[in-house]
Amino acid sequence: MVVGRDKYLRLLAKQYPTMADTVTEIINLEAIMNLPKATEHFISDLHGEYDAVQHVLRNGSGNIKEKIREIFQGRLSTREMNQLAVIVYYPEEKIDFILAELESEEEIEEFFTLTTTRITELCAFVCSKYTRSKVRKALPPDYAYILEELLFKDSIMTNKEDYYDKIIGTVISLKRGKELITAFAYLIQRLVVDHLHVVGDIYDRGPYPDKIIDTLMNDQELNIQWGNHDVLWMGAASGSAACMANVIRICARYDNLEIIEDAYGISLRPLMLFSEMNYPEDNYEPFLPKIDPNGEEKIYPEEIRQIAKMNQAISVIQFKLEGEIIKRHPEFEMENRQLLSKIDFEAGTVEVDGIDYPVRCNYFPTVDPKDPFKLTEEEEIVVQRLMEGFLNSERLHKHIQFLFSKGSLYLTYNDNLLFHGCVPLNEDGSFMSMTINDKQYSGKALLDKYEDVLRKGYLNRKRPKENERYLDYIWYQWEGKASSLFGKDKMTTFERLYIENKETHIENKNIYYEERDNLDVCCKILEEFGLDPQKGHIINGHTPVKEKRGENPLKANGKLIVIDGGFSKAYQPTTGLAGYTLLYNSFGMQLVSHQPFTSVKDAIINEKDIVSTRRIVDKELKRKTVRETDVGVRLMQQVQDLQQLLKAYQEGEIVERVTKK
Repeated sequence: MVVGRDKYLRLLAKQYPTMADTVTEIINLEAIMNLPKATEHFISDLHGEYDAVQHVLRNGSGNIKEKIREIFQGRLSTREMNQLAVIVYYPEEKIDFILAELESEEEIEEFFTLTTTRITELCAFVCSKYTRSKVRKALPPDYAYILEELLFKDSIMTNKEDYYDKIIGTVISLKRGKELITAFAYLIQRLVVDHLHVVGDIYDRGPYPDKIIDTLMNDQELNIQWGNHDVLWMGAASGSAACMANVIRICARYDNLEIIEDAYGISLRPLMLFSEMNYPEDNYEPFLPKIDPNGEEKIYPEEIRQIAKMNQAISVIQFKLEGEIIKRHPEFEMENRQLLSKIDFEAGTVEVDGIDYPVRCNYFPTVDPKDPFKLTEEEEIVVQRLMEGFLNSERLHKHIQFLFSKGSLYLTYNDNLLFHGCVPLNEDGSFMSMTINDKQYSGKALLDKYEDVLRKGYLNRKRPKENERYLDYIWYQWEGKASSLFGKDKMTTFERLYIENKETHIENKNIYYEERDNLDVCCKILEEFGLDPQKGHIINGHTPVKEKRGENPLKANGKLIVIDGGFSKAYQPTTGLAGYTLLYNSFGMQLVSHQPFTSVKDAIINEKDIVSTRRIVDKELKRKTVRETDVGVRLMQQVQDLQQLLKAYQEGEIVERVTKK
């Protein structure tokens, strides 16, 4: 044997010390590869909307209700099927609600008996495409024995029917029916989808991105393709003051400063005191937060005023910090974004693209017209203290490290290419290039370099002087024209805040967003990332699909699929729905469109689910097996390695290890 191969096989022999062990594992892997391909679930643009996101995760984009219909159609009424579905989604809450309406012990016992029997049957159906070993690993430890006995009971009930009935009866008599049903419900939620893909933007706009990440951290089989808002928070946690200023401004804009203070324990007191001292005038209308009129919490006028002034203060700090970055990097070609230097403070105008516009709020107490991008001493102290908060927040870094461990800028998986924004293109359709540290990159190489910069920026966060060369490029990914995450020619934050004329607010999208309906362009991109364009799809997030204006989420004859989840309430009046998710199982791909989610309370009490509509994107001619997936490729390699180990045993090159009985 080759020396390196010999060493590897001897290491493998420690795991499979006999020919019998090796043969058993080969048989096991070959059998697994003939199972149906497991279900993948794609979601995108979660934007902090925890309740809606967790509902879609709990119902598997309607997949659980579909399974219930497959089993119980004609056996249960629509109301009974809806009730069972909600029990699976919210078992503790729904069971408590039902029990409160039952009047006798007989009714309670009947409810638990029927529900346990039904949910056992549903769970067995969901588990049927997995090996017993995989299901066993997913069982909650407290009820593992009981669940396993009920799930894998004899198909012929003649000999053990009383045995299974007794298990259920004893559980109910011991007042543990709720706990058993709950264990089944969470097992169904976990197994109805095998792999979750989050195609970007967990953060910003909505109030609870931290809760979403906590939920995702409990899902073992998932990956994340970072969105522009995720990268903004990753940049802030890496030490980028410009990214941090943007994070705070956006939270102030959407009245979500609690994310920073309560969720991550970062004090905004330095900014609050600074804004009170330096922005005393009531000239802050452009900086007023967007308040949800249907929000449960009342916000007082004084609080609105305070948030607006903090927004105003951090916005000016942001423009200063960004101006300095642009000065350091002429290769960014963003000189037209240095608008603080274009203000005529006496006339109250600002020059944008050669035209003077009146500013809505001509109050810049901290801007020196001779050196507009220089922070005042007070601003430097505020930035330093805020930055210390971001760098030292334990919970924030727990979440950011999770994003790095499970995430990437793009992913190729089962012939599909997943990324949040775009692959930047020039007007002629060629890949746009960007110079990073004196070297040009484009296409796949550019995204690889961006990811490298992000990872090194976070690793070097405790060494600010060394880190500057990474942090500037991290910020560029937030609003640079060659950024795969931004995908526009400029970000007009300044114009939206200070100029009334809406023509200045326009942000022109990269030509990618026109060309992604072109089949040849999509095939070219798939080839650039090493995928077969005949098999693969591009799966995109980032841009809300304006369905009520007739926009189609399927581009280039279905070769590209836009699945912006539309969870953000800010987008729903424009899109006309709550976005799209995607399911990919052994039968093919289904695009699922959703109506807005009302509330968890409405789902529990009124059994009101998200109304979802499915359409087939790509149907397999024959049912796809694990062998035809990326997992199958890895399993096949393992089989080949084991076959070589078996041959080494048979030819005496490796001796079986005798184990004591």
